[in-house]
Amino acid sequence: MNKNIILVVDDIELNRDILCNSFEDKYEIKEASNGVEAIEIIEAYKDRLLAVLLDIVMPEMDGFEVMKEMNKRQLMKYIPVFLITSETDPSYLQKGFDLGAVDVITKPFAISFIKRRIENIIELYKHRYSLQQIVNQQIQRIQYQERELYDATRSIIDTLSTAIEFRDCESGDHVNRIRKITRALLNELVRNNEYQFTPRQIELIGDAAVMHDVGKIAISDQILNKPGRLTKEEFEIMKTHTIRGCELLENIEQLKKSDLYEYCYDICRHHHERYDGNGYPDGLKGDEISIWAQIVSIADVYDALISIRIYKPAFQYEEAMKMINDGECGVFNPLLLKYFNQVAYDLYQNYYQNIGTKNEKE
Repeated sequence: MNKNIILVVDDIELNRDILCNSFEDKYEIKEASNGVEAIEIIEAYKDRLLAVLLDIVMPEMDGFEVMKEMNKRQLMKYIPVFLITSETDPSYLQKGFDLGAVDVITKPFAISFIKRRIENIIELYKHRYSLQQIVNQQIQRIQYQERELYDATRSIIDTLSTAIEFRDCESGDHVNRIRKITRALLNELVRNNEYQFTPRQIELIGDAAVMHDVGKIAISDQILNKPGRLTKEEFEIMKTHTIRGCELLENIEQLKKSDLYEYCYDICRHHHERYDGNGYPDGLKGDEISIWAQIVSIADVYDALISIRIYKPAFQYEEAMKMINDGECGVFNPLLLKYFNQVAYDLYQNYYQNIGTKNEKE
């Protein structure tokens, strides 16, 4: 946007004429005889204003009130304001500076002198504006590149996690449900002021959640798809998927450059930890386990209970919730369990109600 307007605000027409004649050879000039008119012009031309030459003592709205209104609209940082006044009381002038005036010019004034002062500051503001435009363009370019990297990384994790689910004889819908459950529970915690997560963090954690079982790629089909109960030895091998998954993640260079990595790594390693300390692989207890790993843990259990698996039929919603709340499927954070109970039925209605029918047709 081309900035080329100077606004002259004074209730005395002669003063306006003197100032307008001084600048009209280089700039487009707008005039206002009081503060109310000034605010209307400032709002209409704010993107093109180079400066405001502002008298203090005026009817309807004085210069101080004009600056207060500009501050409310966050315009003072972009538009330099010069106070034009016959007042010489230091406290009076200080008030103008406190409100954001860049200079105070006292009457009577020498036109050539104030013109140079005003134009110097205008040039400084124009230069700062140009630099800000360059910075904004660079920020947009970086944000675009970051989004491209994130989208590419997300594509990698979706492909990997879906491939694991197919090896595990599951539909790729499982990882998508884990993502949605994780985000739903995070949003519920934020809505109730229990935790502070930004929308961006919730998006990242939801995407990282789909990588929770990526280590199963290192587990043999004989164990992974065994229809019956695993032996103690087989279960010990199955437990290693948390560690093997982290080893895999450490070798994906593109992922390591992404904001997703720390969440992916932590969730992959710790989604089988238990709140009572009896989980694996590190035996973490209570809040030693990150809240996102705890959320993925309860989401994974919930999905496993309500869905058909090779080793079990699907449980009814009520039975699954009873098992979770009674501690039959692990020990969970009481706070997390409280809010999970508040969203669980909506999750069931949105993502699970037709699973049985769908599987029967297939």
